[in-house]
Amino acid sequence: MITYERLYVGGSWTEPSEPALLEILSPHDGSVIGRAAQAQPADVDRAALHAYTAFEGRIWRDTPPAERIALLRRFNKLREDEADRIADLITAENGAAAWFTKAGQAGLTRQANAYLAAAEHFDWERTLEPSDPNSRVRSVVRREPVGVVAAVIPWNSPFSSATSKILPALLAGNSVVLKVSPENSLSMGLLADLVDRIGLPDGVLSVLPADRETSEYLISHPRVDKIAFTGSTAAGRRIASIAGAQLKRVSLELGGKSAAVILPDADLTAVVNGLKFGSLLNNGESCIAQTRILAPRSRYEEVISALAALVESLAVGDPRDPETFIGPMVRGDQQQRVRDYIEIGIAEGARLVCGGPQVPPGLQGGFYVTPTVFADVTPTMRIAREEIFGPVLVVLAYDDIDDAVRIANDSEYGLSGGVWSADEAAALAVARRIRTGTVTINGAPIGFDGPFGGFKASGIGREYGVVGLGQYTEYQTITV
Repeated sequence: MITYERLYVGGSWTEPSEPALLEILSPHDGSVIGRAAQAQPADVDRAALHAYTAFEGRIWRDTPPAERIALLRRFNKLREDEADRIADLITAENGAAAWFTKAGQAGLTRQANAYLAAAEHFDWERTLEPSDPNSRVRSVVRREPVGVVAAVIPWNSPFSSATSKILPALLAGNSVVLKVSPENSLSMGLLADLVDRIGLPDGVLSVLPADRETSEYLISHPRVDKIAFTGSTAAGRRIASIAGAQLKRVSLELGGKSAAVILPDADLTAVVNGLKFGSLLNNGESCIAQTRILAPRSRYEEVISALAALVESLAVGDPRDPETFIGPMVRGDQQQRVRDYIEIGIAEGARLVCGGPQVPPGLQGGFYVTPTVFADVTPTMRIAREEIFGPVLVVLAYDDIDDAVRIANDSEYGLSGGVWSADEAAALAVARRIRTGTVTINGAPIGFDGPFGGFKASGIGREYGVVGLGQYTEYQTITV
């Protein structure tokens, strides 16, 4: 049993305005695994004032970049030392299988190292010589921090979402109020513990678990200069409307319905082995999951059979068991949402190849769903268009490459996707035609040096590397 009776506000553990603690429940069996204080608007006011005061006091923003880098490199080392504990907490809170949460720790290291390298080589200030040889005017171009950043993250991948925002924001010299989901109060409490040990100046960072109403209070707060959000497209639209009305800077990493385009020459064994992770990672509760499988009509039934064999072979159960591949959904409402979509697919006339809306045998005490594959899916079906956020795959047939590209792009989303082929050049040619922020070839992992983000309804702005760091700065030009 883990208990956080206090909130991390402005660099100190302080009494919350509301002393009642939220019980954190295991998605596996509903047992209480911890209790934690939850932030209210009064706590947001305190955190925002601390952040604003720290920023205006200039202690952190005037700290040389090399010193900011050194401090956050120390945080990364502390996080690495606690990798197993972090993984175990996320498994307990979210129901994410242990294989996934433990494997994700190396990804957190790569993500952090990419941001630290970007900061080391960042163009913080440079002088532009006049393009007109007759002019004596020079321009000094500086990158200034934005100010107070409200970083709002979802429950499905808490540490990755948190560090993808607080690291670049802090490296750039901003103050941050990090709003986390109630489900992640324990792992994010550990994050606050780690941050507390590196010696940030007072006021620079707060970590607040809170509900949606308090989240909206934060993003609307007059002391907030920028909103950095990861979550659903519906919530992103609401945040964008608030940011637009208040002229706040905003970056949004939103939903996805990513397509995996299997070209006719692809090695099907390699494809299935890759989609095991690319489509079903984190129990399918992933915005980048490739859940729309586009198969050539000439190999359609072969692809369906291979995917069905894969899905039926996956162990579903206690996420702490190292043999488990798919654990429970995070909450009961998410479980019901996925089961409802499976019913919708059946009602729409898709062919249920395996799985279904039933809870797996013996797992009725948790928030489990049965991994499912649908065939004979058309692009107009809801299960082919809407983000389900669970272990449900839909297989669509295409006639030729142009048809495959058309189907892949026939979506309001554009976050991620993949192309599978024995011919890398052919795969690259198709990837260049897909309107999505990230495309992987033959299951290559997403890198952290290049920008990550979405087209269309999948978001605004980018994360990772130099581009992601730049999202937390403003340009200032001084002419001399």
